[in-house]
Amino acid sequence: MGVAVTEPAAVARFDEDEATPRTDGQPLSHLSVELGHLYREDYARDDAALVEYFRRVGSWYEAARDIAARELAPVRPRVCTTFLVDDYSGGIPPPNELIPRVVRLAGEAGVTIDYVARESGCAHTGDSAVAPLVAARLVDEPPPGTTGVRPPASVTGWLSNGERSTAGAGRPAMAPSPQWTPPRENAGNPHSVFVDVEMWNLGADRLPRWSCAFLAAVWQLLRLGLLRDEGRLVAVPEPVPERLDVPWRDLPAVMRSTPRPAPFAAYRTLSIMDSRFLKTEHAVRTLIGAFAAQRPVLEQLARRAGQEGIGLPDVVADRIGYVFLGPSWR
Repeated sequence: MGVAVTEPAAVARFDEDEATPRTDGQPLSHLSVELGHLYREDYARDDAALVEYFRRVGSWYEAARDIAARELAPVRPRVCTTFLVDDYSGGIPPPNELIPRVVRLAGEAGVTIDYVARESGCAHTGDSAVAPLVAARLVDEPPPGTTGVRPPASVTGWLSNGERSTAGAGRPAMAPSPQWTPPRENAGNPHSVFVDVEMWNLGADRLPRWSCAFLAAVWQLLRLGLLRDEGRLVAVPEPVPERLDVPWRDLPAVMRSTPRPAPFAAYRTLSIMDSRFLKTEHAVRTLIGAFAAQRPVLEQLARRAGQEGIGLPDVVADRIGYVFLGPSWR
């Protein structure tokens, strides 16, 4: 994964690189709304069940639009909608079945999907290895009072928001048992909620297999307009191809499914999804909290927001909102 981002040389490299290349800008919506997330088993449900699902999602989407309109008045909010397809895990229907069906059923529920994206595009798209770009900019936060003995996340593939608990494993024979100490969140206030996130593991080919949480973090960063590859935009939306009878890997990472939608990237995001994704999104916020965004990109977004009179949180994770759906009443 390259040089550990905890080393001073790596931080210096970021600063030097950012001073020279041109940083591409992009149009921005005020809000990007993710209209649910489905697993392979969800697509086996009948059309009526999925229409009802999108109706539930649509109610919260309309509420989000109303809130944005009230808070941005008299400006008319620019709001786009997205739907992420998990083609990374496999086992889902082919594109020529899934994409038209999802767009159609959402439309029957009164919801328009502006952009359809592939989760594999959060790992690699075109000439950009997107996931490694994000992994290279994760900065470990050493727990207070530690010595830095623990290997960095860039080596282990695990990132935590604090100090792991002690354990007696590996102690010499006959040695006294060490006193157990609990895990501790760095910013616990006053109690801790400790998270240890697996970002990847190595497959039989010794290549990283990215976790759902890590790809979801990349997805949020893409929607927030925070990713560049040597100053260039990555995963630029393209129209949904006329021919969809191709493998998922042959499709663009992000596809525009309506003629003139609001821009894909936005100042803020909202994801509406089932409550089963709560722990994944907790991990996403932990990862994004460790992400060192490129300074020119942050400055570009802040300048644009200021010109529009929009409040943009300094903490990137605070630009992300959620609605978690519980079970239906029936």
